[in-house]
Amino acid sequence: MKILHIYPKSDKMITSYVDILADGLRHSAEVKAVDSLSTFRSELKTWRPDIIHCHGCWLVYLVRACLMAQRRNVRVVISPHGQLEPWALKEKSPQEKLQQVLSAQRRATRQAYALIVFGKMERTYIEKLAWNNRVEIVSNCIITNSITPKEMCAKVFAVYQKIIDSNTQEHLTDADRQLLAFIIKASITGDKRWIDEDALKSLIQEGTTDWRRLLLYAEHENIRNYVDYGIDILGLKTNDIDTASIPAYFPDGYVPPRNLRDLVGEYKGKQTEYLIRMIRQIQKQPLLLHLIELHRELRRDTVDDAQLAEALEEKGLQKYAARLMQVLTEQTLLDEGYLPIPPLDDRGTRQIRNLIANHLKI
Repeated sequence: MKILHIYPKSDKMITSYVDILADGLRHSAEVKAVDSLSTFRSELKTWRPDIIHCHGCWLVYLVRACLMAQRRNVRVVISPHGQLEPWALKEKSPQEKLQQVLSAQRRATRQAYALIVFGKMERTYIEKLAWNNRVEIVSNCIITNSITPKEMCAKVFAVYQKIIDSNTQEHLTDADRQLLAFIIKASITGDKRWIDEDALKSLIQEGTTDWRRLLLYAEHENIRNYVDYGIDILGLKTNDIDTASIPAYFPDGYVPPRNLRDLVGEYKGKQTEYLIRMIRQIQKQPLLLHLIELHRELRRDTVDDAQLAEALEEKGLQKYAARLMQVLTEQTLLDEGYLPIPPLDDRGTRQIRNLIANHLKI
């Protein structure tokens, strides 16, 4: 884990705080600290940190650093150091330039993965601003004896780890995604003979799979049961990770994925009508869980492809379903023989991919 701090060197309290963190975390992470935008820009480009920790709010270059990192999809955590409390806002607000900084700070804060504050009162003020509800309290050992430097560093590192363990899909490699597709297909079919053995061996031999990251993604998409079964079918060796107990951050309004059956009801009547209901639900919000469930239904012997294709055309769903078939072939390896209509890869298909990929994005 690479952590890059950016802070105002002119503030002795903040400087001491950053020094304590840098020293206390040296055995847990790679840590660097900078106090200028030019140095920050260079480190962001060449060192490629995993997390930016920004200290303070009112200097323009700090806000610019946050926004710059966020544009590059680098995760940001902000420690306001009391600078968003009412007295600070009241003191700064009359100045037009600082109003502009405040507007940019609001945007940067909303996009931050988390805020670290020093006490309950500061958290209350932050929550009243309603800029970001992912607020963690970690006391500052410089201003209170209630926490030791070691304890403070451990709690700050726990926030970093929580950030890393959020939206893990964003950091899956192409090899991870291909392996996940093999695992999903093995789970759906219950038979490893449906998997390209040479391609699977090639992925496994690379030995670069981050199982924690992949299994956390499965947990957050509510497909851990499918993934565990697929791993068992393929005889893969993984670490035993209790992903349900690992904390993570989720976007505002996040609702854990629910089974399609819970959303569209139990299967009753004709298979074609049930599949149409499934596709309509996926159209509202495409999720990987629902792709897996649709793939399973399409493999049933009771599916009448010609009837389904006709029904899709009648319902005005043919084009969307064709795009969905393309995504199914990519992410769950649905075979051509089970496609009721030919797949379509266009701008609309890319939109479906993006909706699935960004489901957990902060």
